[in-house]
Amino acid sequence: MKSPRLQLSTLSLSIALALTAMTGMPVAAIAAPADTAGSAKAALPAGLQFVRTVEGIDEYQLSSNGMRVLLVPDASKPTTTVNITYRVGSRHESYGETGMAHLLEHLMFKGSKAHPRLWEEMSQRGVQFNGTTWLDRTNYYETFAAKPETLAWALSMEADRMVNSRISGDDLKTEFSVVRNEMEKNENSGMSVLIQRVMASAHQWHNYGKSTIGARTDVENVSIPHLQAFWRKYYQPDNATLIVAGAFDPKQALQIIVSQFGKIPKPKRVIETTYTLDPAQDGEREVTVRRVGDSQAVVALYHTVPAAHPDYAATEALALILGDTPNGRLHKALVESKKATDVFPWAANLEEPGFLLLGANLRTEQNVQEAKKILLDTIEGFSKSPVTEAELARAKAKLDSDIAQVFNDPEKFSVSLSENIATGDWRLFFLFRDRVKALKLEDVQRVATTWLKSSNSTVGSFIPTDKPERAPAPAKVAVDEQIKQFKPGTAMAQAENFDASSENIDKRTQTGALSNGLKYALLPKTTRGNTVVLSMLLNFGDEKNLKNKSGINELVGAMLGRGTEKLNHQQFTEELDKLKAKLNINGGPSSVSINLETVRDNLPRVLELVKDALRQPAFSEAEYTQLVNSQLAQLEESRKEPQAIAVDAAKKALNTWPEGDPRYHRSIDEQIAQLKAIKLSDLKTFWQGYYGANQANQGQLSVVGEFDAASVKTLLESAFGNWKAPQNFSRLAKPYSVTKPEEKQLITPDKANAFFYANMQVPVGVKHPDYPALVLGNYLLGGSANSRILNRIRQKDGVSYGGGSGFNASPIDETGSFAVYAIYAPQNRAKLETGISEEIARVLKEGFLPAELEDGKKSFIQQAQLDRSQDNYLAMTLASNLYYGRNMQFQADLEKKIQALTAAQVKDAMNRHLGYEKLVRVFAGDFK
Repeated sequence: MKSPRLQLSTLSLSIALALTAMTGMPVAAIAAPADTAGSAKAALPAGLQFVRTVEGIDEYQLSSNGMRVLLVPDASKPTTTVNITYRVGSRHESYGETGMAHLLEHLMFKGSKAHPRLWEEMSQRGVQFNGTTWLDRTNYYETFAAKPETLAWALSMEADRMVNSRISGDDLKTEFSVVRNEMEKNENSGMSVLIQRVMASAHQWHNYGKSTIGARTDVENVSIPHLQAFWRKYYQPDNATLIVAGAFDPKQALQIIVSQFGKIPKPKRVIETTYTLDPAQDGEREVTVRRVGDSQAVVALYHTVPAAHPDYAATEALALILGDTPNGRLHKALVESKKATDVFPWAANLEEPGFLLLGANLRTEQNVQEAKKILLDTIEGFSKSPVTEAELARAKAKLDSDIAQVFNDPEKFSVSLSENIATGDWRLFFLFRDRVKALKLEDVQRVATTWLKSSNSTVGSFIPTDKPERAPAPAKVAVDEQIKQFKPGTAMAQAENFDASSENIDKRTQTGALSNGLKYALLPKTTRGNTVVLSMLLNFGDEKNLKNKSGINELVGAMLGRGTEKLNHQQFTEELDKLKAKLNINGGPSSVSINLETVRDNLPRVLELVKDALRQPAFSEAEYTQLVNSQLAQLEESRKEPQAIAVDAAKKALNTWPEGDPRYHRSIDEQIAQLKAIKLSDLKTFWQGYYGANQANQGQLSVVGEFDAASVKTLLESAFGNWKAPQNFSRLAKPYSVTKPEEKQLITPDKANAFFYANMQVPVGVKHPDYPALVLGNYLLGGSANSRILNRIRQKDGVSYGGGSGFNASPIDETGSFAVYAIYAPQNRAKLETGISEEIARVLKEGFLPAELEDGKKSFIQQAQLDRSQDNYLAMTLASNLYYGRNMQFQADLEKKIQALTAAQVKDAMNRHLGYEKLVRVFAGDFK
């Protein structure tokens, strides 16, 4: 007992669905018809309100509980139909609840308080009855000989089982095998399974992708209290519409309805409106089902509009233009050409965005791939073969005929109205009829080319297989039983309670130099798991000899970890894995950084691998091709990403160096062009000419963690002590240049997120008196989780998931940079810009509050201490300190200066150097 739509007979599907698929618009969008009641509606029973009359159908509402009533009198047939529709279907089921609406459909026939043996009572009265469950609704109906006493019984029964049904565990036990049998019947149908799998793949989040009958595990494990709670929530008069159609006395029917249903109180609960929708589909999806069967099948589903949408009538017309037999395009393309045995259409009339599904059945010897191509080419071919007047006329005539056949049969009409009630309003039946009559050729053509496109399709194929090969069904595991098998191992070595103060770090650090001048800093300490980390910097070249070599050293650095003369890439990686080592080598225009992590006992062998990577790299042609292709793919993709585009544009605007200079900013397109032009031989030449260390500032190395300092010194001397670079090193100076403020808007089509990036140079280096104030000011403005910018754009305005600001200064040159950034939805651009600009202006005008300043100082210093407690960060800091000729006392001094700052000093420094209007501002996104 479920919707006939799930019994997918391929020959009768289009007819069966067309008879019930009537659509229109929501209640609020439909004007009251002209023929509202002027007849005798004055003498209504107390508690009943007349609402309207539409084409012979009277609508009422119970005052006490909100239940709606439709009377459809027709004395032409001596039968009466009672149909009650509840606005609940599988769409309303939550996690673990799938199949509940359908289970309740069955259990509602097991009996209620006043009708404990319901089936017997129906049989005794010669009542034909059924119930159906679908995505948006559930309905129950009875058709019987037109007798007043039977009508009174049917209305009394429906009122009683609405609130007094016996939803019990005992009944579920007896009915469960029936439900399971129904489930298995559908599972036996290859077409039913295929359509369900396609619907599931087409809907990423929406419940239209879930089978009405539910997941087997949910149905088998359903909780009766949970099921009863679901029933009490939805099976209530305010969520129901009662229809009485056929031969009956309207006055008598209304009196019975008021007496039976009017006494049911309106529940206090509120049914939440569903709001989950899938995003626009962004590419073809494909499903293959392999099961035992005798025939093949292929179907294609395209997302379309809700039934109330004005374009739904055109969707129904397209279903016939494509899938009708024998006049449809698919019949002619597939059946008449003997590529398939039959075709069918299904335009889903649903309350929320629906779909158009078209399919074909094939014999075993017919070619599925060939049929699929023809199916898709035909469906998606309206741009080349537009809809014709003849096709539209046939479709309109067919739809008009189907509507008339339904309307002329009270039983069919009353049951069919369940679909329109579910999609928003029963009057949608008539609105759909009128929209079909008004359809124009351009409407249908527009709908076809809008929705019937490959990126909006989900295609499924059913392949009969005598012996399907399947993985085992997913199953849960009894964790308690599994954990009994666990035997604890030896406890991991614990770390010392290390004092991460700058003073202690300097005290514990050993510094020196290898024979070739490479400086080292060693900080041995006990660590958890005996871990040890190494950070190494190699610097090379100068402004002249690095000219026109941009991009080469980046590739050299990437190639150094892809194998050596002794080990190929795979062997090199496997060796690192065995040694529990992580190695990263990254090249820049005039330097290369090496960072590794391993454990104490494996450090000698890992250092040997690092030595081989740096001094004996393989430079494999195959590996280089893979590397270039990978980087090209990343760069080409970044050309469409708002963040990459915004940052690239801002940095390009700040560039003051000529092309070819190693400091010149290469755009994404320039990087792609250079990557395509650089040869492997260029990398080898660069490596041979620059790599090594023979000056005090040409190489720095630090080791932090669990190791023996004396042994490590010996290892380092052996690996790198005699390694000398052919070219000397001279630092590339980067003096301050004035930023020319400007604003750019860059369009990134089809990107749901946008990115804002702004940047400027400031004449402040680390040695500048304003440096501490700008560090703290930036931290409070946008550099912390509690910053002004983040609080504004996320907590207050709610327009950004993340954003902030950054300030960096050169330890040598008298220059620095200030940047602001944020992600946001394109439509929120104005609000985001207002928020960021106002917060910067407010800081410059008002400064920070004293309490805010003190909290920021504490937070900044705590964050710095936390950073120093991380061995990877500490190792990189020690290595860079060697290059800049300083130790950790620099950090201690900075923190003392920050502690001494006043709010006025921070404000003054920020006003001297910063300003929103001084920035190069880039907005990248799809701002359509």
